Amino acid sequence: ICVRRALRGYDPKVLVWDKNINGENGKMIRGVGGIPLPVNDLKAVSQCFKVIREDVSNGGWIHIYAEGSMWEFYQPIRPFKKGASYFAVKCNKPLVPLAFSYRKNGFIRSKIFKSPASLTLSIGEPLLPNLDLPEKERIEDLTRRSHDAVCILAGINPKENIYPEIFNNNERVDYYTTEYGIGYKGSW
Repeated sequence: ICVRRALRGYDPKVLVWDKNINGENGKMIRGVGGIPLPVNDLKAVSQCFKVIREDVSNGGWIHIYAEGSMWEFYQPIRPFKKGASYFAVKCNKPLVPLAFSYRKNGFIRSKIFKSPASLTLSIGEPLLPNLDLPEKERIEDLTRRSHDAVCILAGINPKENIYPEIFNNNERVDYYTTEYGIGYKGSW
């Protein structure tokens, strides 16, 4: 909702898992432009990608959580999947980095309204695909640059972020937060 409000005048679509469209927040997700991304039907995924490419090529906006999901009130920027960069490269359109950052609420918001934190949505400068690179490298380059841009928008030095820039399907790292800080299970 906050992304849609910040982009008033535009009608961004939001790519979401199909199970979220049918879940408890389904009406709200559809109301803010949710487009279901099917996960177990390759033909449906192909059709979804075709519709997205057409919409973006015709001047439409698509909002993608590059991390693959949204964890509320979690500040570190997790590895990005390449989907947002894929569409930007395929359609030769800019990618606009957005970042949420959080701050503690004062007494009234935290105690009366039971809100754990407030957020700030920061919008960065558009990033264009590097046309001097081959397509596969262009997607990876744009993914890395957008990850760094989102880190900076969130107030995190990209070199000090606890996660790598790009999601790796072959390795799993489960991070967790404790009262003593952030730890991890797994390996790089």
